[in-house]
Amino acid sequence: MAGRGGDEVKQQRNPTRERLPGWQRSGTDESREAPTVIKVGADYYILASSLGSRRATRSLANGESFAVFEVGGDIIESPFEPLGFFHRDTRHLSRFELKIASETPYYLNSYTSEENAELRINLTNPDLGVRGQQIELPRTAVQIQRNWVIVGASLFHKLVVHNYSRAAVRFSLDFIFAVDFADLFEVRGVKRKRRGERRAPAINARSVAFSYRGVDGVERFTEVAFGAAPATLDAGRASFELSLKPDEDWMLEVRITGGSENDSANHRGRIARFDEALKVRRDEIAVFSRGWARISASNELLDSLLRRSVADLTAIIRYAPEGTFMMAGIPWFATLFGRDSIITALFALPFNPAIAVGTLKTLAALQGTRDDPARDEQPGKILHEIRYGEMAASGEIPFGRYYGSVDSTPLFLWLLGRYVRTTGDLDLAQELWPNVERALEWIEGWGDRDGDGYVEYFRATPRGLANQGWKDSFDAISHADGTLARAPIALCEVQGYVYAAYRSISAIAARLGRAGLADRLAERAAALKAAFVRDFWLERERTVALALDADKRPCRVMTSNAAHCLAADLLDGDRAAAVAERLLSDDMFSGWGVRTLSARERRYNPMSYHNGSVWPHDNAIAAFGLSRLARREGVMRILSSLLDAAVYFHSGSLPELFCGFPREERLGPVPYPVACHPQAWSAGSVFTIVQGMLGIDVRGFDQRLRIVSPAMPAWLDWLRVDALKVGPAATVSFTVRRTPGGGAAVEVLEKRGQVEVEIRN
Repeated sequence: MAGRGGDEVKQQRNPTRERLPGWQRSGTDESREAPTVIKVGADYYILASSLGSRRATRSLANGESFAVFEVGGDIIESPFEPLGFFHRDTRHLSRFELKIASETPYYLNSYTSEENAELRINLTNPDLGVRGQQIELPRTAVQIQRNWVIVGASLFHKLVVHNYSRAAVRFSLDFIFAVDFADLFEVRGVKRKRRGERRAPAINARSVAFSYRGVDGVERFTEVAFGAAPATLDAGRASFELSLKPDEDWMLEVRITGGSENDSANHRGRIARFDEALKVRRDEIAVFSRGWARISASNELLDSLLRRSVADLTAIIRYAPEGTFMMAGIPWFATLFGRDSIITALFALPFNPAIAVGTLKTLAALQGTRDDPARDEQPGKILHEIRYGEMAASGEIPFGRYYGSVDSTPLFLWLLGRYVRTTGDLDLAQELWPNVERALEWIEGWGDRDGDGYVEYFRATPRGLANQGWKDSFDAISHADGTLARAPIALCEVQGYVYAAYRSISAIAARLGRAGLADRLAERAAALKAAFVRDFWLERERTVALALDADKRPCRVMTSNAAHCLAADLLDGDRAAAVAERLLSDDMFSGWGVRTLSARERRYNPMSYHNGSVWPHDNAIAAFGLSRLARREGVMRILSSLLDAAVYFHSGSLPELFCGFPREERLGPVPYPVACHPQAWSAGSVFTIVQGMLGIDVRGFDQRLRIVSPAMPAWLDWLRVDALKVGPAATVSFTVRRTPGGGAAVEVLEKRGQVEVEIRN
C-alpha cells in the first residue's frame, strides 16, 4: 500500500556500522564490535516507537477524521506515535491529558461501543494528599467517566465526576493540551527541512484557538472549547476547582474542532453538545448499516466478528458529494487507496453492493489523464492513493495524487465485472464505459511496454514506491538466494487480476452488444493463461513464481501471491491443486493463517511486513481461491484460525496484519508493531471467507441465488443470512445448518420479489 512505502528495512550486503549512543568497546575481540544499524531502505518507512509497543490504545474513526488515545482516554504527547486527533492527514490535537489533584487518574476500564460510535472510559482517583499516615482523599472515592465521539472534524468529550465517599471532597481537575499541526508523514518519522508559521493562540474565557499557516500556504486551525469557564485557562492548561457533596455529580463537555481555511465553514458550530453529536454519529452509522445483508451465527465468536467487522467498515467510510468510499485504515492510511478500496468492495460485494458503486465512481473520476512521471501517472491508470496534508500539497511527498500501483487498474475492471454480474446493473457499466476503455488501453499499452503480454511496473519517480504491487516493501520481491528483483517486474497476482479483468469485461461487452471487443478480450484472456503457465509455473517447487524480473527470470520463491492466482481462476487442474496444498503446508500456514512468505525462504522473517507475516485479507483471497476448487476444508481452516486470532485482539476484530510466528499452545498471535486497526480489507475478509465456505453465487441477470456445496465447521451449528439482494429488487433470507457427517443443509426462510434459489450439494 503506497504511503506505506515499504515498511521494511533494507538488508545491505555490507551494512554501515554505526556506534550506538552509550556503547563502549572493550578489548580487541572482533565479536565485540559495535552493533550494526541496518539502514532503512525506503523514504516512507513507519517508525516503531518502543513506548508505543508497550502502550495500550483505543481509537475512534469517522471517515477522514480519527483519534487515537492511550487506554485511559488521554492523548499523551509523543511525536512519533499516532496518538492524537487527526483530520485530513493533519494532527489537530497532539496532547490532551487529564489530571486530578495533579496526579494521573487510576485506570479501571475502557471500551468502544458495539457500533464504534463512542469510546467510554472509567477512572478513579489514586490515593491523594498522602502525609505520613494521613490520606486526604483515599483511592476510589470518586469515579471519573470519560466519553468521546467524533462527528465531521469535531471531537466531542464528556466528563462526569461522581463522589462516592461519605464526605464532601475538594480537588482540582486539570486538562493539559497541545496542538502541533504535524503532518501524518511527520508522525510516521519523515524528516522535514522546514515547517510553516505558528500564530499566537487566541484565548478567551472558555476556549483557545490555535492556527498555523503551512508551507503550502494553507491556514489550519484547532479550537479547544470548554462547556464551562475554567478557573484558569492558558494556551496549554485548563484548571477547574471541584467541590462535591456525597453522591453529587459534576459534568463538563469539551469540543475540539480542526480544519483549514478551505473547509472551516463546514466544521465550526454545527453541533454544540456531546449527546447531540453522539446521536448524529449513531444515525450516520444506522444509515450505512441498512445497506448490509444481515449475517448471524450460532457461534458467539463468529457472530461477534461479523458485527465488529461491519462496525469497523462503517467507521472508515467517507461520505462526500464527490464520492463515497472506504478509507484504507487507521492511523496511517485514513484516505482513499485504489487497491484497498477495490478489494474491500470485492469482499463485501454479495452482502453490500453499494460499496462497489461508490468505489468505482470515485476512482473513475480520478483516473489518470496524462503522462506525469512525478506521480507515476499515465492515461487510463487507476489511482493508488490521495493525500490532503501539508506535505502532499507542498510537494514534499509525491502522494497528493499518486498512481504508483500496478494492480489498481485491472482490479478496477474486475470489480466492475463482478458487480455487474452480481447485481445485473448494466447502467453503471454504461456510465463508466469510457473509463473501462481507457483502463484497457493502459493495460495493453503503458502497463505492457515491452509487449510480452504481461503487465509490469517500475517507478518513474525516485521518490515513489520501488515496489508497486500489494507487497510494496522495499525487499518484498526477491529471488530464492535473497537478492532483490530488478524492475520492470511482472508480479504473478497482477497477471491473475488482468486475466479476471479480461474475462469479466468481456462478459459485460457481450451484454452491451460489443461483440468484437468481447471476443478480443476472451482471446487475450486465453492467451494470457497459456503464457502464464509456460513462464511462471515452477514444476520443481509446485507453485508459481512470485514474479518475472527485468531479465524475465522467475523469482523462485513460495509466497501467498500464488493464492491470488487461484482466486482469479488463472490455474487449473493439477497445478491449482498443487498450489492449494502448498498454501496449507506447515512452512506457509502458521496456525493463525497463511504467511506471506514460506518459512523456508531466505528472506523469511515472521516480524517483517511482507516476508513472513499473516495478513487477514491475503488469507481471505486464499480462501476464495480454495473455494473455487471446492476445497471447503481449507476455507474452514482459514476461518477457524483467523477467528481464533481475533479473540486475542482487544477489539474482537482483525488488524491489518500480525506476525507469522508458529502457533503455540496458550500463546496468542504476536501483534505487528505498527499495524492499522480498523483496516478496511481486514474487516472485509470474513465476508468473502463466509461466501466461499457457503458457496454463495449471486447472479443478478438471472435473478438467481446459487448455493453450491456449502460446508460448516464442527464448531458452527448454523449461519443465517437475511435480506441478501438478488438482482435489482429481490431479496432472500436463508439459514445453513450443519448436518451429520460434515455436510450442510440450506433452508430458505423468505423470498421477496422475483428470485430463484438453486441449491447444489
